[in-house]
Amino acid sequence: MIKKNDIIPLKITSATAEGSGVGKTSDGMAVFVPLTAVGDEIEARILKVKKTCAFGKIENIIKPALSRVAPDCPHFSRCGGCVWRHISYEEECRIKRQKVIDAVERIGGIQAPVMPIIASEKTLRYRNKAQLPVGTAPDGSLQMGFYTFHSHRIIDCDDCLLQPDAFAVVMRVTREFISKTDNDIYDERTGKGRLRHLYIRSGEVTGELMVCYVVNGNGLKREDLLVKMLRDALPSLKTVIINSNREKTNVILGAKNRTVFGKGYITDVLCGLSFKISPFSFWQVNRAQAERLYAKAREYAALTGDEILLDLYCGTGTIGLTMAKVCKELVGVEIIADAVRDAEPNAAVNSICNARFVCADAPQAAAQLKREGVSPDVVVLDPPRKGCGEELVGTIAKMKPERVVYVSCDPATLARDLKYFEQSGYKTIEITPVDMFPRTAHVETVVLLSGI
Repeated sequence: MIKKNDIIPLKITSATAEGSGVGKTSDGMAVFVPLTAVGDEIEARILKVKKTCAFGKIENIIKPALSRVAPDCPHFSRCGGCVWRHISYEEECRIKRQKVIDAVERIGGIQAPVMPIIASEKTLRYRNKAQLPVGTAPDGSLQMGFYTFHSHRIIDCDDCLLQPDAFAVVMRVTREFISKTDNDIYDERTGKGRLRHLYIRSGEVTGELMVCYVVNGNGLKREDLLVKMLRDALPSLKTVIINSNREKTNVILGAKNRTVFGKGYITDVLCGLSFKISPFSFWQVNRAQAERLYAKAREYAALTGDEILLDLYCGTGTIGLTMAKVCKELVGVEIIADAVRDAEPNAAVNSICNARFVCADAPQAAAQLKREGVSPDVVVLDPPRKGCGEELVGTIAKMKPERVVYVSCDPATLARDLKYFEQSGYKTIEITPVDMFPRTAHVETVVLLSGI
């Protein structure tokens, strides 16, 4: 039996969805080792032993896997963002597709075709959004960057390879501004201090840039200087916003925004439509890959122009609005009022007149549509990570749509919900994984279900 601090030979034969390699000891116990690749032959130092498994770290790589590559980021292995910078992108896509297959078969008990993963053309600089915590190190120096895995310890960095070059400029200017002024930094342990987060968004097509500062109070000292420094360094800057968050919470944004430069929003283009993006707006982080995901969702929806399309969890309306011109009527449902307030002008600016949006949860919206005599032919779902759940699946099944298109960001909750759908009379026809977030552990999935 192995014990803590033992060094054992291990061959990595599989990988977890979260980025650890898995090997087995001679007596069959699984050992999880981060930063390994399938095919690695290593010596592992055991860090923790439980009844059914153990956890270790690499002590020595005896023979590297063919898929292993040299990490291209100095912060990799400490930053909590990427988990796959040490393997080829092809191997990463294989692991992500297998993650979807395993969840659907093991959790859902479903046998359905899983298509090849839709890979991203870009694995670098693809993100259009950053939320960067700001803090101080024990020696009092400024820290700005990303949290380490499962902690609130900040890894200080000047750039991220997943983000546009302009974001590094914003970070540099912010550091310079703080050094020139006496704005203090928020301490989440005490709830004191002012500057909490730096929040940046960019429009990939328009090039427009939004910079938002989350503060524990009403604003920052010398905001006029901050705006001047940002404008001098960033010609693409369109707006600067102060978000007030006085709560002692892990939630990043507070409820109140104040615009100190520009209009308080930027615009971008998705699937040929223009969208307004505010700090509260949901907007796909990888816009180019989102277009491929939405194209697959449109293909599965198979709209001819005669259908009523119900878009549940519609957010600011992006998925539904990209399908509005090929359906008779679009009904978007979203419980977050701010998102609905964004969805309505998004429809108007794109001259979409057959769309309406309901601010309600799904059961309430279903009851309202029933009273109106509206019965959707196709339902599109894009729920949060927790999925739909049995009650909502039952509500959708009672509407009797011909097809359901399920867009998921979590294979486990997707598999659970597909099982509920099958129990309610729907058949899983086809599943397509989509890699929206290269180098991270996340994978999106689009699924077509058909009523029997």
